[in-house]
Amino acid sequence: MSNETWHDLGPAETFKQRGLCEAGVGRLKLAITCKDGVFGAVSNVCNHAGGPLGQGRLDGEYLVCPWHNWKFHRRTGLGQPGNEAAAVPSHEVKVEHGRLLVRAEPASPRKQAPHVPHPLARPVARAGGPIRVAGISTTVMDRANPRYSTSEALLEVALACARDELGCETQLLRLSDLKFGACEGYYSKSAQACTWPCSITQFDPDDELTAVYEAFVHWADVVLVATPIRWGQASSLYFKMAERMNCVQNQITIRDRVLIRHKVAGFIITGGQDNIQGVAGQMLAFFSEIGFHLPQFPFVAHSRGWTAEDMEKNVAEVRQSEELREGARDLARRSATLARMLVDQATDEAKTARGGRKAHRLEVEKAQSDGVRRAIRRGQAVNCKLRVGRPG
Repeated sequence: MSNETWHDLGPAETFKQRGLCEAGVGRLKLAITCKDGVFGAVSNVCNHAGGPLGQGRLDGEYLVCPWHNWKFHRRTGLGQPGNEAAAVPSHEVKVEHGRLLVRAEPASPRKQAPHVPHPLARPVARAGGPIRVAGISTTVMDRANPRYSTSEALLEVALACARDELGCETQLLRLSDLKFGACEGYYSKSAQACTWPCSITQFDPDDELTAVYEAFVHWADVVLVATPIRWGQASSLYFKMAERMNCVQNQITIRDRVLIRHKVAGFIITGGQDNIQGVAGQMLAFFSEIGFHLPQFPFVAHSRGWTAEDMEKNVAEVRQSEELREGARDLARRSATLARMLVDQATDEAKTARGGRKAHRLEVEKAQSDGVRRAIRRGQAVNCKLRVGRPG
């Protein structure tokens, strides 16, 4: 295929009616637009994370990527005003005899705007020093009008034990003190759209979940998570945080990259309602799935049960219970002991086995992929394909 030739994409009227769609010339993927009768063609691959521009939408003269809303001029490929240093390749187009023709050779190159990588993107390497314990309180709290939180109080006891008795470095992160957005579901668009660091964190300098990511991935050897029971479940802030952790788990799925290794998670669960085992089950599964180890007896919990609506008695019981305090201390001890063993014995590990896990490729898929590669090597023609995107 000579790049100097024009390639026939199909009837110009079809592209005009669609406004925005994807087209292909061999392996070259293009985003084709038509606005006010003027055609444009640029690369279909967004600079940011490779999103399909032809599946996005038009905002005036700009293509909006469907993954993270990056914008590029539909004809020149330049980034939106203020971001012209970035560009996707543009391609010449013309109409002859009612057919839309395009040159495969780019008329302008791809340009990546220089930027400093986000601090979270640095290689994961444990710094020397004592065991480090991060406490995460997920109770919803108006700090201007504070109340006694049973889960947070026991978490503070556990952290004090880790610091004063065990000589660990500690920090307490209260989710109610942090301003952070909810997960925007980029993974629902494409697994590749869910990035590390989280796209929300990269785009929003005021997103304060950065502190939690830093603790989970880089700083802590032990993470102790405390939650109240709300209608038989963990707190709403816990789930808001957990959804944002999909970017950590997704690195295993799409990159076979495990960000969390040789780290321990333990849990403190309290509330006026029951279902401790259900709350604990979700937390145990989630944290083990993103890479954490669990100590023996990985949670401590307290509840007065479904019929106990006398919450003032529940608070009084936790305030007065030395047994619960000692349980929190012992959770800290078990977790720190396991963390020390993991740190001392840490070795470079092989990649995660795919079989039975996310991104496990079926044998039939492998066979189909191998067949396509063999066909290409034999020089068989690859038909130009046209996929319909969303109209602008």
